[in-house]
Amino acid sequence: MFLKPLFEKMFAGAEAANHETIRRACRAPSGTGPRAMLDLGCNDGAWTLELARAAGMEHIEGVEVVPEAAAAARSRGIVVHAFDLNQALPLSSNAFDLIHSNQVIEHVNDVDLFVAEVFRILKPGGVAVISTENGSSWHNVFAAALGWQIFSLTNVSGKVAGIGNPLAIQRNAEAFSPTWRHKTIMNYLGLEELLTVNGFSGTRVTGAGYYPLPAAFGRVDPRHSVFITAVGRKPYA
Repeated sequence: MFLKPLFEKMFAGAEAANHETIRRACRAPSGTGPRAMLDLGCNDGAWTLELARAAGMEHIEGVEVVPEAAAAARSRGIVVHAFDLNQALPLSSNAFDLIHSNQVIEHVNDVDLFVAEVFRILKPGGVAVISTENGSSWHNVFAAALGWQIFSLTNVSGKVAGIGNPLAIQRNAEAFSPTWRHKTIMNYLGLEELLTVNGFSGTRVTGAGYYPLPAAFGRVDPRHSVFITAVGRKPYA
């Protein structure tokens, strides 16, 4: 498809802008001592370590179920757990100063359980940074207006990828594995309120990527950006 290279270029720009948004959200405040970080869906650990440096973290843990990726993360010195994020996490309460999750919440079965567990294992005063695709991004709105599957939900079938959307990059490709399929796509206000109803305070949502305009426009209009990132703090009391 002749549009595929253009779509891939736009996605790469949006993804880079989203990474910068996450870096800013994780940046360490001045005067903090040794702290602990958990990355839910740490993949090979490269991005995890980048965030840990930005946040001034000394103890770094991750959750990763893909064996090859988990092994790569461990080789980088990360303590990696092969936990199922669809269940309560066998981790101590009040254990981490920062919990990061990028492009994971859309894959879990129960978003309340996911966010509640993040809240539980954060220390009082700790911060959660949860980033995901935006169901209200303009390319998703465009697809829905045409009666197509929104781009963020074209990987829901176990038969084929790119279902229901003629412009999906993975159109007619092999289906994703069950753990990689999208279950719930959040919107700006939904993500904000999801953290709030699960106990977080001062939740704010920022955006990144803005098809077909330059990715920086997502910071100006996060309600229609490609990616949204929620930052919430666990209250001290």
